[in-house]
Parts: sequence; C-alpha cells; structure tokens
Amino acid sequence: MENKTHYRKVFKSDHLGSADLEDYIEQKKVLVFTIKEVKQEIGVMVAGKKGNHNIAYFTENIKPFVLNAGNSKIVKSFAGGSPFVEDWKNISIELYIDENVRFGKDIVCGVRIRSTQPKEKIKPEFSELLFAKAKTANATIEKIKKTYNVTLEIEKLYAEYGKETA
Repeated sequence: MENKTHYRKVFKSDHLGSADLEDYIEQKKVLVFTIKEVKQEIGVMVAGKKGNHNIAYFTENIKPFVLNAGNSKIVKSFAGGSPFVEDWKNISIELYIDENVRFGKDIVCGVRIRSTQPKEKIKPEFSELLFAKAKTANATIEKIKKTYNVTLEIEKLYAEYGKETA
C-alpha cells in the first residue's frame, strides 16, 4: 500500500485530531486508548486560539486530546458520573472520526468518543519513552508484554537499547 500524507499534517497540531486518527486507521490499529488523566488548562493555545480547555492525556504514546462538551459528558459517564476531572483517570475510551462536525457554518471532520465504553481493558503501547525505566527494572521483553502491547519494531529497538546500555 502506498504511504500517503494527510493534508492537515502540515498544520502540526499539538493535540489529537482527525488526521492523526486517520494514520492509525490506515495502519489498521484499534482506536481504543486509556485516559491517564484530564487537566483543566487555562489560557492554552488550541487550533490557533487561546482558551480554557479540558485536556485528556493518555497512557499510550499519542497526542493529548482536547475534550469538548459532548466528549466530556461521555467521559463523565465512564467515571461513574463524577463531574470532577480529577476523577477521570484510567478510563478506556474508543475514538472515531465524525465526518459531520459543525465548526461555525462549515461541516468538518472531528474526533469523537464512542458513547459505549470498550469492554476489555486494552494494554497500553510500549514505546521508546519507557525503555530506560524498563531497563532499570531489568524487565525482559516477555515481562513487558504482560503489561504492554509491543510492536515488532519496538521489540527490536528495545533489544538494541539493551545491548547499548549493557
């Protein structure tokens, strides 16, 4: 399959958007992620405008996700109905691209959270950011796979990392 680049990639958003999810979809990855925490950030730049936002951070190595009112309502329901973002931790969600999101007068693509929570706990992705911690814990790749999803590429990189730090 030809490797293509979404036109929105050039805009380099610091937050998760539909172009990012399209990359995952092309790679046939499941769009289930675990919210590590949600922070209310005041005066942060999102889509070129300064504002106050609830931002979800994930255990997986993906960009933070700005929660709009609708997505916040869904996360609240997954957190036992708690309206406090400090309670919105370790919550599995499934994302999808909604082709019919209104932005002013325009219809655009937007990222949404499915209203039904994923049933099974999906393991977070093991990434290079975790190599040093795993090496310090003397973790073998077999031990890591019990807690994390490990791609073949990351497994090879971790093996090389182990040789370099030995």
